[in-house]
Amino acid sequence: MSTCSVSKGCFVFKPKSKKRKTSSAADYFSEGNNDSEDSGLRFDTCQLLWKQIKCETEELQDDLNKKLFDSLIRYLRQSHSDFKEKKTEWACRMKSNEVPTAALVLGVNVTDHDLTFKGLSEVLQDEVTPFVVSLRSKECQGIKQLMQKLMTRLMGCHVDVDSSEEEEPSVISPNRIRCSVTFLTDWYRNVTRKTDIGTSCQKGASPSRHWESPPVVVIFKDMESFTTKVLQDFIIISSQCMCEFPLVLIFGIATSPMIIHKLLPHSVSSMLCIELFQSLSCKEHLAKVIDKLILTSQFPFKLGEKVLQVLINIFLYHDFSVQNFIKGFQLSLLEHFYSHPLSVLCCEFQEARKRVKCLSPSQCENIRRLTSFRRFVESQASNKQTVLLTDDSCLKETVQTLLQDLHTYHKNYFPILRCLHAFMSSLPKYPLGKQIRELHCACLEKRVWETEEYESAIQLLLFVCFRMLAKDELVAILEKCVEIIASSSATHLENSAKKLEEYLDQFKKFEEANDDQAETVTSLKEIQKKTDLYHLQKTLLEMKESRRFKKLSKFEMLRFEVVDFIDSLVRNHLVPAEMQTLHEVMYFSTTNTLREHLNAAPRIALHTALNSPYFYLKNEALKSDVGCIPNTAPDICIAYKLHLECGRLINLVDWLEAFSTVIIAAENQNSTIKDQMDDIIHARFIRAVSELEFLGFIKPTKQKTDHVARLTWGNC
Repeated sequence: MSTCSVSKGCFVFKPKSKKRKTSSAADYFSEGNNDSEDSGLRFDTCQLLWKQIKCETEELQDDLNKKLFDSLIRYLRQSHSDFKEKKTEWACRMKSNEVPTAALVLGVNVTDHDLTFKGLSEVLQDEVTPFVVSLRSKECQGIKQLMQKLMTRLMGCHVDVDSSEEEEPSVISPNRIRCSVTFLTDWYRNVTRKTDIGTSCQKGASPSRHWESPPVVVIFKDMESFTTKVLQDFIIISSQCMCEFPLVLIFGIATSPMIIHKLLPHSVSSMLCIELFQSLSCKEHLAKVIDKLILTSQFPFKLGEKVLQVLINIFLYHDFSVQNFIKGFQLSLLEHFYSHPLSVLCCEFQEARKRVKCLSPSQCENIRRLTSFRRFVESQASNKQTVLLTDDSCLKETVQTLLQDLHTYHKNYFPILRCLHAFMSSLPKYPLGKQIRELHCACLEKRVWETEEYESAIQLLLFVCFRMLAKDELVAILEKCVEIIASSSATHLENSAKKLEEYLDQFKKFEEANDDQAETVTSLKEIQKKTDLYHLQKTLLEMKESRRFKKLSKFEMLRFEVVDFIDSLVRNHLVPAEMQTLHEVMYFSTTNTLREHLNAAPRIALHTALNSPYFYLKNEALKSDVGCIPNTAPDICIAYKLHLECGRLINLVDWLEAFSTVIIAAENQNSTIKDQMDDIIHARFIRAVSELEFLGFIKPTKQKTDHVARLTWGNC
């Protein structure tokens, strides 16, 4: 745009109206990605795969909670029946001091409790009562706030409101609610007087599924965090109105049920009729999740040994949170599809074959750069190597075959892994680990049969375990192995399953117990013939020598054959995944990215941000040499770098003078303006020092009034 005018003037050019472009998740997925080819297809594949995984985890969570929720509902039904049986006033007085209370011990994985309480509230509202209220300690600092939260949320359950005077309490504004037991009992009596309580209290709920005179359930999600005075007052108030309406308390406990008696005196805890409920251990829950997501060939995406170990270590040593483990799995999935261009082939085998045929020349070159594929090419004949490196059509055919081999490897790997764990779990001291995830990590790391732990485990199987195991126990292990292989979809293991069934039939038909019994009786008769000590010792030594060099029985020979057969299956099918060609397509092994996102290091991040602000702000003006303080840096960065040059005690006057020198150099002002800016610089310095104190780098000290103490050491 230009203007032609002989006179001076001001020209206004209105910008063209542009519609704001909305960015989708797929756009963010491909934005900033150097390997943007097939990014849309990779994003769709990632979304579809995560949707399937999320569905599996939700089903698993529902199955694990079903037993706990059913037992809670049975307890509620029993307490509700006790309320309905109170016919006389005398019975009401006898029961009035007992408030039904369910102590729900969920474990120290506090971050997973919200999901459990959400599912519990939904089940109770669908099957038991519409009056379910969940409370947190931060919402209830006093008894007044607790009662107001309780009554407000109970009123919110009543959707279909009439204009009659008797139902006026249900439409009162929360700011005008009178927090009293009389008000609560009158409201409950008015609401339950309706014939169709399901329609009036919850939309979409079936009236027949709610109980008659449904109880009011109050859930204390974090019972340990509630103030003792608040709990005491609420329990005393609740015990006074038990004959008016049914009330049930649910305490969410993370530590131990004894916390109830530590927080409440005996006079108050005696008013509670406590029933203990224990949820599934977080370790057992993790084992179920790993079995469902990782130890299966259902999902093509796999975690490498180091990545899986990082997620397990975070779980065991940080939070015990299964949900955080699943989020880490999701992050690994997203990072794999975002960073690896060949992850477009990480899908079902039939779909992967179609995508291989449509690979571009650049994608073919990406395949040739893979370490596993180069190892495969080097093992081929020279003429075959030339064709694979130059001909894309031949490469695609080979890739299809290799992907089929990789899918077959997974179908065979997991059943054999479970069979090996069935044998190893019966060994003393668990040389290959007690959990199957430990055995899986050992198999991913290296050839497990070449480790000392595996050799010691085989020795235990041969010389200790099988001599100690009864025939029934050995038969049970073999039956479990046959069931594992039969339930898998591995067609290549049919012969192995038949072989195990043959061994199983031989064990069932064997009469080793009778032979051992006859041998024992004969030995006892020989010992009883000798009465003196000399002949007795001689006979025992002869029996010991004869057992050392005696020929193995048929039963023992059969046990040795079973061990050899299991060992051959391990060597054939439990090869490490890194030895498989094209394993990079399905396995995510980048642990650095995972650690940066999941293993928080706040001190390092703070030091990097304050010492080198360019690392985060990406402003060219902030670039500086090592050891220099940039003039254009934020105030807190200048104050931080200056405080690194001080000792344990920092003189505030000297610190301010140094700070002012840097600021004046940045402003490039003369002495007159410098005097006018002293107040502004002083205020900026105070703010920077306050921020450093808030971050924990310095603190006030009583040794010298004009000094502050430094809380860090070194340069970080």
